[in-house]
Amino acid sequence: MMRRAALPLASVALALAMALPLRAAAAGETAQAADAAAIRARLTGWAEAFNAGDAGRVCDLFADDLQSDVETAAAGDKASVCARLKAALAKPDRRLTYAVAIHDILVSGDMAAVRLTWTSTLSAAGENTPDKSESWAEQGLDVFRRDPDGVWRIVRYMAYGTR
Repeated sequence: MMRRAALPLASVALALAMALPLRAAAAGETAQAADAAAIRARLTGWAEAFNAGDAGRVCDLFADDLQSDVETAAAGDKASVCARLKAALAKPDRRLTYAVAIHDILVSGDMAAVRLTWTSTLSAAGENTPDKSESWAEQGLDVFRRDPDGVWRIVRYMAYGTR
């Protein structure tokens, strides 16, 4: 009799042991999806902040140890990137806006890679008609890190014009 009762207990223990990795995997996928959504929100929020002229929020997307490589600019750190962005926002005679298309977000722990396309549109201040605007696109790869405050920030990025 004792032997029959032990068999079902062993089966239950085995089933639980096998289910735990599946439950952990599902929890990991849920966490990755939440992280990807947070990164997507950071990127779309950046475009909204830039388009609204909010220089403070624009620079918050970047980690303090940022390194950048952009086809039309010298390699940069956070200070130089923020200086370029603030200068672009400060030009009263023209308006630069950004839109983002996110192609992939790959999350692993506290790091993530994002493949995306930024479309920039330059128009004279007060003008936003297509015939008076110039647009161009840049393909990019942004590497994000979850900083100690829990916020995802870009630590490395590369951007190159499309042809």
